[in-house]
Amino acid sequence: MPLEPSAKGTVPFGEYRTWYRITGEPHRGRPALVVVHGGPGSTHDYLLQLTELADLGWPVVHYDQLGNGGSTHLPDKGADFWTVDLFAAELDNLLDKLGIADDYVLFGQSWGGLLAARHAMNRPAGLRGLVVANSPASYPLWLSEMAVLRAQLPPEVQQTLLRHEAAETYDSPEYLAAMRVFYDRHVCRILPWPRDFLSSFMEIYNDPTVYYTMNGPNEFHVIGTLKDWSIIDELDTIRTPTLLISGRHDEATPVTMQPYFDRIPEVRWEMFEESSHCPHLEEPERFTEVMAAFLKELAGPEKPLGERQS
Repeated sequence: MPLEPSAKGTVPFGEYRTWYRITGEPHRGRPALVVVHGGPGSTHDYLLQLTELADLGWPVVHYDQLGNGGSTHLPDKGADFWTVDLFAAELDNLLDKLGIADDYVLFGQSWGGLLAARHAMNRPAGLRGLVVANSPASYPLWLSEMAVLRAQLPPEVQQTLLRHEAAETYDSPEYLAAMRVFYDRHVCRILPWPRDFLSSFMEIYNDPTVYYTMNGPNEFHVIGTLKDWSIIDELDTIRTPTLLISGRHDEATPVTMQPYFDRIPEVRWEMFEESSHCPHLEEPERFTEVMAAFLKELAGPEKPLGERQS
């Protein structure tokens, strides 16, 4: 179960508000872990498992990106508003308003991994470490690998998907059932879906403005404004110690994540053999161990890892 927050609220972002929650208290020498969720257009809920790390001595900051969850919703804004630059500026603003810009680690999952990596490219002085989890380095790569994964689906499922995509009948129960076959293989393999994961999933469809605009109707049919976006050419500018996380059955296949490993100078990669897109839910004990070890390395030997509190 996620730990209870020690603080939560909103910070101003221009004329809008960004919702956040903090779990745990500041510890000397232990930077805050800032969790950047996926989507774009999802919410923090499915990543609440990371509050376990607060029990080990690292304060954990979750937030909902603009347009979703507890942050300001703007359903009338168009594609010219919902940009990568907007969400990059929101992240910078959050760090500043929470007073943690001088000492923090970023954990970015899926779309959040690209956003966190883009942030790291600016070499901010307070960034101690970067975790890129289940995140492609390029949406063109993502789309080419989606074709590979979809070709492995049962023929009747693939035919159903193609028929409804041609007709743009994405809300058809038949299409949704076929989509679920893919999700159960490559997004979250726990059945039934965990409550926190389902909460974020439902939040997207409560207000799909951001997700539909930037991504598209679902994970494997990316036709939104991000479909041509790539950060591959800039990855070698990252000088932050970086941990890559992915699942063996992940929709973010090794091909989509390989550029991070090839181009970031100080990087290592942890593969979760029993997971798809959500190792933090699918293999939670090993996930916490891997994350705690990485954070401990960042803190250095003179700042030892605390014991788990009962």
